[in-house]
Amino acid sequence: MLSSKVSCNSHGQDSSYFLGWQLYENNPFHEVENPTGIIQMGLAENQLSFDLVESWLRKNPDVMELKKGGESVFRELAFFQDYHGLPTFKNELVEYMAKIRGNKVKFDPNNLVLAAGATSANETLIFCLADPGEAILLPTPYYPGFDRDLKWRTGVEIVPVHCWSSNGFRITMFALEEAYERAQKLNLKVKGVLITNPSNPLGTTMTKEELDHLITFAVAKNIHVISDEVFSGTVFDSPGFISILEAAMDRNLENTDVWSRIHIVYSLSKDLGLPGFRVGMIYSNNKTVVGASTKMSSFGLVSSQTQYLLTNVLASKRFTSKYMKENQKRLKKRKEMLVSGLKKSGIECLKSNAGLFCWVDMRHLLSSNTLEAETKLWNQMVCDVGLNISPGSSFHCSEPGWFRVCFANMSRGTLQVAMRRIKDFVERSNFMGRIKMNYQQNMSSLSRKLLSNWVRKLSSPDPNEHER
Repeated sequence: MLSSKVSCNSHGQDSSYFLGWQLYENNPFHEVENPTGIIQMGLAENQLSFDLVESWLRKNPDVMELKKGGESVFRELAFFQDYHGLPTFKNELVEYMAKIRGNKVKFDPNNLVLAAGATSANETLIFCLADPGEAILLPTPYYPGFDRDLKWRTGVEIVPVHCWSSNGFRITMFALEEAYERAQKLNLKVKGVLITNPSNPLGTTMTKEELDHLITFAVAKNIHVISDEVFSGTVFDSPGFISILEAAMDRNLENTDVWSRIHIVYSLSKDLGLPGFRVGMIYSNNKTVVGASTKMSSFGLVSSQTQYLLTNVLASKRFTSKYMKENQKRLKKRKEMLVSGLKKSGIECLKSNAGLFCWVDMRHLLSSNTLEAETKLWNQMVCDVGLNISPGSSFHCSEPGWFRVCFANMSRGTLQVAMRRIKDFVERSNFMGRIKMNYQQNMSSLSRKLLSNWVRKLSSPDPNEHER
């Protein structure tokens, strides 16, 4: 009696990424009320710089009270707003986006479409670029939510571009070509390739070489490139961030058809730590895409009061400059705390320079190099250790044993508790491993001894044999 969309399971909600959240919600950690609960390390949320935003708001009460020059703008905001968005907000937004990119790229507010978060922006863009049954290439490991955002309602297929730890999970031309050929064998028409830069879950910025590979590949195959750059303001270490538009400009592609096939998705959820405000956007030089996605934005608008508030926040250039620098400093310090804590437990991380998480190598803790062993370890981490970390398989990683661990959504004290739990777990695992190894060695030695005695007994002459 219901639609096929309701009954299908392509939403991805049964992924261990989402299941971990459910387990956390049933038993959340609290340092006083529930100190043995599960610590949420699967949520890429930036809570390290809330105080900076709150301080600005306290100093600018008119904004929170929906006033301008002491006069109420409530009615102006309460009236119906055109789905194009407030021009003043879009002007401030493109300036902020350029600022994050070192003003190496300039954005035209007329090419920007507002959406209710990056989730809505990504889905809308896929609706514009592909039809049901066509495909988008996506380098692995990739954000588990893309299985929902890109394909659940659109009917578009995702074809993974398999990347490997041997080169730090970097995108190669070989990997792109292999994925394209695999799509063709499946009779899937490839319409584009989507990347996250900086990467979620790797926490790395893409190199100029990788971006050039993508552009060259898109030119050769006549397809689109979507660059999800929601973590662009979280880059806290070298090398710096290079936007896909900057890479295209370096190749003088502004006046070619390729320019109209490059699109950016962005939001204020990660950089400003405002996921609850639901502010996302699409940026495209393709007028048809901008026009269609603007119409589609009717289904996910950003409220007028949110736009008004953030217009004023972003217009304060002194504040945004201070915020960006301090936020990046805090992220780097917290990331180093996580890496150091894990290293003391004998656990290494992929070298990273951005994001709100680390890509953690736990392959040596697996009982075997299998998906089943990774799932077993994940269950232990969530249920026994009390840490909701996300297994690599939920990010479609091709190698078992990698986990994404978030560090910016908790206090310093909570992170210290998490590090102690991991240390205790590793020590217990090593202790039990030694016991098992000693047992196996002793049993092997005993077996050899018994076998040796048995062989000697058989080979020795029986003094009673001649009497029988």
